[in-house]
Amino acid sequence: MNTTAPTVRSAEYDAFHTVRARTDLVARLYAEAMGEDYPAEVAASSSCDWPLLGLLAGRLRMRPGQVLVDAGCGAGGIGLWLARALAVRLDAFDLSPVATAQATARRAHFLGPAADRAAFRVAELENTGIPTSHAHGIVCVDALGRAADRGKALRELGRVLAPGGRLMVTRALRRGADSSWHEQADAAGLTQEYVDERPGEPAMWERLYRLWIAHADQLRRELGEDPAENMLREAQQKLPTLRGRRAVLLTLRRLPATPTVPAGVEAVDRMGRPGLQTGDRPAPGERTPQ
Repeated sequence: MNTTAPTVRSAEYDAFHTVRARTDLVARLYAEAMGEDYPAEVAASSSCDWPLLGLLAGRLRMRPGQVLVDAGCGAGGIGLWLARALAVRLDAFDLSPVATAQATARRAHFLGPAADRAAFRVAELENTGIPTSHAHGIVCVDALGRAADRGKALRELGRVLAPGGRLMVTRALRRGADSSWHEQADAAGLTQEYVDERPGEPAMWERLYRLWIAHADQLRRELGEDPAENMLREAQQKLPTLRGRRAVLLTLRRLPATPTVPAGVEAVDRMGRPGLQTGDRPAPGERTPQ
């Protein structure tokens, strides 16, 4: 559990997004670490790459005009790219006011005259301020692990999700360790639909962290001492853990409402609930190769 006060965490993210906007150094290091998998237009400060964007678009199965929530959206690239690709409305939030302001300024680039289809707000994962059952789809990329209370955050996202909707969330744990996401998903009223392995994600982070360390002096010059030191501290702390890391994309679904069965209809005449047909989703723990 992350017990750092929201205002302290917000200040750190505000500083990072502020300095990142002044230089392309961070983006260049991400691009070098990801190679041709780097989605330059999205320019996310996360593990988001082309394979992940493809999985998000395909697994969400959204229809034009529906509502997508980008939870922990940063500067907005992932949500805006998906909003354009899927022709959906976007309601996104982040802890950082600086990040949400930058995301708002990027709307026209992705959506042109339909920029008002996207809205960004300042909020926490545990308290989004979004109405119940508002979203037909939610994406949460590399943000849940930074929540003050992951279980509470997942329950809040589950509350926001409409029946039939899907939540896509990146997760990571030590190989061989028992995952807690099954219990957390159950508590949020969600069912696991897919687990997509991301085998290249740990190696990407290793390349990126080593690039940060190798460019430490340049980071300090271009970003400033405090933002650079925060990045370098993260790199030093995380590098030893990456060799045993398992990274996945979870697809969690709030099942559609059970259809009302008229009185007198025999059980044999009742249709099964959508989404529960044999083979529609893997059993818990089943892995779907990326």
